[in-house]
Amino acid sequence: MSEQGNILFCGVGGQGILLASEVTAYSLLAAGMDVRKSEVHGMAQRGGSVTAHLRYGDKVYSPLISLGEADIVVAFEMMEAVRYLPYMHSGSKIIVNTHKIYPPAVATGKMVYPENVLDELTSRDIHVRELNAFDIASEVGEVRAVNIVMVGVLSTYLPVDEQVYVDVMHERIPERFRDVNIRAFQEGRKTAAV
Repeated sequence: MSEQGNILFCGVGGQGILLASEVTAYSLLAAGMDVRKSEVHGMAQRGGSVTAHLRYGDKVYSPLISLGEADIVVAFEMMEAVRYLPYMHSGSKIIVNTHKIYPPAVATGKMVYPENVLDELTSRDIHVRELNAFDIASEVGEVRAVNIVMVGVLSTYLPVDEQVYVDVMHERIPERFRDVNIRAFQEGRKTAAV
């Protein structure tokens, strides 16, 4: 675990990427680190690409991650993981949700979802942690908690105690969604330990 790093969150609109990056940022802040975050919404409302850059350490001046400098990539969708390969370096870690979300061109039959997307990731000199976060979120009773399952996995790579994340979720997530999100977070951590 590093006391400084660059985390790139990527996926498509509606996956809760911004909440995931917010919970992570506030947890790192609560652990005493300097944090900078930037979001790119793109065509979020139409299932378009969404990213959040998060940098943390003793002192951080810019929120943006340069090409080849992402230490961890949290990819909420496999094709988005491949799209952001240029941000990774030898030794980067990627947490990738294997649940597919078809872009409009694929959903309408104009294009085909590429075969063997994961092979494009695993053939590189990066550490790939794959999981079906949708299935895990379904098991805890809330498919919209995929983002917090991913944060649970991510938390095992960061120098922040588990309780700090739980405390942040108590502050940042509305009460009616809090318990299921905490369960999703804990299941994500368990998945990472396997």
